[in-house]
Amino acid sequence: MKLDLLATRPDALGLVRFHDHEPPQDDFRAALIAGMSAPAKSIPCRFLYDASGSLLFDRICELPEYYPTRTEIGILGAHAAEMAAAIGPNAQIVELGSGSSAKIGLLLDALDAPRSYVPIDISREHLLGAAQAIQQRYPALQVEAVCADFAQEFDLPANDGGGPRVCFYPGSTIGNLTPPDALAFLTQWAQRLGQGALMIIGVDLRKDAAILEPAYDDAQGVTARFSLNMLARANRELGTDFDVSRFRHRAVYHADTGRVGIDLVSQADQTVHLDHHRFPIAEGEAIHIEDSWKYHIDGFQALAAEAGFTARRVWTDDAQLFSVHLLEVA
Repeated sequence: MKLDLLATRPDALGLVRFHDHEPPQDDFRAALIAGMSAPAKSIPCRFLYDASGSLLFDRICELPEYYPTRTEIGILGAHAAEMAAAIGPNAQIVELGSGSSAKIGLLLDALDAPRSYVPIDISREHLLGAAQAIQQRYPALQVEAVCADFAQEFDLPANDGGGPRVCFYPGSTIGNLTPPDALAFLTQWAQRLGQGALMIIGVDLRKDAAILEPAYDDAQGVTARFSLNMLARANRELGTDFDVSRFRHRAVYHADTGRVGIDLVSQADQTVHLDHHRFPIAEGEAIHIEDSWKYHIDGFQALAAEAGFTARRVWTDDAQLFSVHLLEVA
């Protein structure tokens, strides 16, 4: 494992310690070749989040149609004191997919003397900017930024503060995984966190398509630009020749399974090239790039229990749009 120490800007207070486990570019190349060669074309959603994609996602979170962010923030704001009381003092907070770290401040402000904060994100530039902002806001907090795909194997920084280790996983990102993959992921993290550790996790709830589909296909087209940026990223980083203008973003809610499926649909017969590979794409053919699975509360708690967690608390908004769960590793 590679460990670097990265000083913040000269005006920053303290140091952000940086652990670099960023996947190699070949990971993107291999995933794209495998996905585009399959009968049903796909590219894994983790490649949406380069620096440009992360900034676009921050804009999505501010859109009127995108209820998850503001609803979860409302839940965290209303119940942060209860969460902090359940956690106790001197905690190490490990945030998965830290993004802009906007939500973590609500929890850190409520906690009793948190010892360290470990944001984990695959987008290096975005991660470092967010980690530096947290370090400036909380100069006494030990901030250890980890650049990694948090679904992969890597070591967490030591928890040497004497308090509990708490995994903070907001945003309902767990919904990007199929239920079997979500089970495997939660099992992996229960083992990584260790017995008695806690997880605070945001989980989006099932609801009407009239609410869900606009949340993933907004009127301003920001979500479409976010999706299409994946193809532009492949052109920039891998040398592919996607004609981004010849693809259309599509989001459809499948109520029978509770899944929002997101695709990029080809608007013409075309061929994309990467190295010696050729990928013919027919008009109307889709490249699948993301799923967002929605849960019932009891269904998610059953999944968490199968993964090795005990459900301790759950909080929701008045409209029952979103839920935040407190889990403990059994």
